[in-house]
Amino acid sequence: MLISAVLPCYNEEKVIKLTYNELSKALSGITDDYEMIFVDDGSRDGTLDVIKEFSANDSHVRYISFSRNFGKESAMLAGMRFSSGKFTVIMDSDLQHPPELIGEMLIYGLEGYDQVIAQRDRTGDRKLGSFFAKTYYKIVDRLTDVELTDGIGDFRMLSRKALDSLLTMNEYNRFSKGLFSWIGFKEKIISYKNRSRAAGESKWSFASLVRYGIDGILSFNNKPLRFCIFTGAIAIIVSLLYLVFLLIGIIFKGIDLPGYFTTIFTISLFGGVQLFSIGIIGEYVGRIYYEVKRRPHYIVSEDNFDNAGSSLKR
Repeated sequence: MLISAVLPCYNEEKVIKLTYNELSKALSGITDDYEMIFVDDGSRDGTLDVIKEFSANDSHVRYISFSRNFGKESAMLAGMRFSSGKFTVIMDSDLQHPPELIGEMLIYGLEGYDQVIAQRDRTGDRKLGSFFAKTYYKIVDRLTDVELTDGIGDFRMLSRKALDSLLTMNEYNRFSKGLFSWIGFKEKIISYKNRSRAAGESKWSFASLVRYGIDGILSFNNKPLRFCIFTGAIAIIVSLLYLVFLLIGIIFKGIDLPGYFTTIFTISLFGGVQLFSIGIIGEYVGRIYYEVKRRPHYIVSEDNFDNAGSSLKR
């Protein structure tokens, strides 16, 4: 198999037919040796039924259906595990990732690049959203041990060598953007104009984006824990300086009984520092908790791969 295209899907009934038509057109224009792997992430609409129609009429279509919604990270992992292509393309199923770029990606892949990465501009994005995104990437680059670039997401082509390296990392708390950067290898970045979703609605709420952002910060470094240490050290120094200030005041002016504001301020400040630090530590402990359970990333309800291959890749 030359090319495997992996497409995570969750409630994409309104757009999946458009995606299939454009993707099959793009791939068939390149080669006949390809497969499209649709990963149904526990959709509640008719997404799976539509995908089954594709597979019944097109031998290039493969599908995996989860027993429930496990999240995009698990869907991408499943697609990569089932992929048999020399090159694997990971892309969204809402046509925000243009299939016509795959031909250009393959050219660079055949030249020896292990990761051909598509970087979108932010044309048409809301200014507030763009501002927060750029700020987030600046913060992440300062805090983490991997480099993340604004506009670069999951849309990329991976060589078999890069894909196999990714599959050796079985951590439960996955942050694929960081994993792609962490494995390294020879990279080529190509740019494309931002595209709006062809149909349907985004599944990313503000809360889910915040959680995803936190995952990105905590998944590849322990600097937040060090921040707790530094914050505690600063708090101790400030406390000592304040005690010296009070002692000097007592020596020269005597004991001043009023201290309501000082007491409340001190309790609030250090109580907040303690709770904030405990929260950061708790996030890491929670991740350890999920890792040591060793639960599977997903459960496959059904697929149209051969039984032997499926059982090995689940």
